Amino acid sequence: MPPIEVGPARAATAIDARLARAAGGEALPGANSVAASSKKSASGLAVGAAVETSDALDPGAAPIDTDRVEMIRKAVETGKYPVVPAKIADAMIAAGVLLRSPKQ
Repeated sequence: MPPIEVGPARAATAIDARLARAAGGEALPGANSVAASSKKSASGLAVGAAVETSDALDPGAAPIDTDRVEMIRKAVETGKYPVVPAKIADAMIAAGVLLRSPKQ
């Protein structure tokens, strides 16, 4: 029996929301659209039918404190934002531990 050739393995990653949704929540052309082609294949099935998604799972807009973002931007631009490498490293390690721990 000949060997089965499989392409290179890729790591599983999160879906980029920009591919599915444009700014403002509008769907990008062709992304999860409901429109289906009226053409039918030889077996009678619709060709080019898209998957319809539900709005029930849409998280909506992210809660952003624009005043705080502006304050941090100005602090970074002026060089007054405190960057403590040890604190950043601790937060990165804690995030990695949380991601690897089993869900309860």
